Amino acid sequence: MPTPPQPAAQAPEPTDGQAQSVRLNKRMADLGLCSRRQADDWIARGWVRVDGRAAVLGQAVSLQAHIEVDRQARERQRQQVTVLINKPVGFVSGQAEDGYRPAASLIQPANRWRECSSATRWSPQHLQALAPAGRLDIDSVGLLVLTQDGRVARELIGEDSQIEKEYLVRVTWQGRSQDVQSVFPAQSLCLLQHGLSLDGLVLKPAQVSWQNPEQLRFVLREGRKRQIRRMCEQVGLAVTGLKRIRIGRVSLGQLPLGQWRYLRQDESF
Repeated sequence: MPTPPQPAAQAPEPTDGQAQSVRLNKRMADLGLCSRRQADDWIARGWVRVDGRAAVLGQAVSLQAHIEVDRQARERQRQQVTVLINKPVGFVSGQAEDGYRPAASLIQPANRWRECSSATRWSPQHLQALAPAGRLDIDSVGLLVLTQDGRVARELIGEDSQIEKEYLVRVTWQGRSQDVQSVFPAQSLCLLQHGLSLDGLVLKPAQVSWQNPEQLRFVLREGRKRQIRRMCEQVGLAVTGLKRIRIGRVSLGQLPLGQWRYLRQDESF
């Protein structure tokens, strides 16, 4: 006997000026049910109903539509994994390029951190559809998130994401590598905090402070290409080392360089 579908979140009443209908996959993503890609997969498998009727790919729905998702979809979603890696220099975040290995190639049983406390057992299936939720430059190290769960990816890199990313950045200024803090102009530090633009767009305010005399701490809520390095260039700083140590509420902690662990069920960004 088929498992009855489970009711999902009821869409709120539309407000004046809102579109009266949207594509079903976008609506499901907006409600936090899944990613658009996952929604299309669930719809194709017959796991989604709209106002009691089986959904079809490309369907437009009103913002008041009642969307139901089958338990099979929920179970598949629970099986998806999110992996945290301490990425070394020389690995790219996504697909292999220019002879460099992708960070995902590190996700093998031998590289799993022995102190990983997740009960999840390693499976080669965990490498399928595993994608980086945000990038880390090839010459940068630290926390990199790869996930099979579109909800996690949307939370970290969606257009409306407000998740903080924290970095430690070693710098030099005018050839000086020691006690840079004592000679770096205060007004330039203020510019790093707010006032710079990249690619013709004003950057969001950032938290930038001295971690020690040779190292800055950056906390950003956006992720432009090579953003920190390009920000530093604009104020005369040269970056000699960059490490991401936190994304939202998840820290790199003691995870060794080149090793990985699963995101635990009690953790969230």
